[in-house]
Amino acid sequence: MTHSFAVHVPDAELEPEPLAPEQIVSGTPEVTGKVLWESADGRQIRGIWQITPGVVTDTESDELFVVVSGSATVEVEGGPTLEVGPGDMAVLRAGDRTTWTVHETLRKAYAITL
Repeated sequence: MTHSFAVHVPDAELEPEPLAPEQIVSGTPEVTGKVLWESADGRQIRGIWQITPGVVTDTESDELFVVVSGSATVEVEGGPTLEVGPGDMAVLRAGDRTTWTVHETLRKAYAITL
């Protein structure tokens, strides 16, 4: 997109973004998402992401996100444990190794810098 825009995040249609099998610790979590904007150089991304209940691992990029619905516990290896739910904003640092325990399907709006 090259123009300013607004999106109603709770109702936005998302597309499947399959997890790598090695990321799944337990359960059968499913991820969907949608990139709404990406900078010309591909280093900045804005979008919506959703995950169903389960436990997954990830290595993070620099990210700021706001939870729209659902809840999760995000354990940062060697760092804090974040309890996030609707209305919470969180910041993850590039290289953070995380374990997400998703209690209720979580939907977030995010801004990532690569």
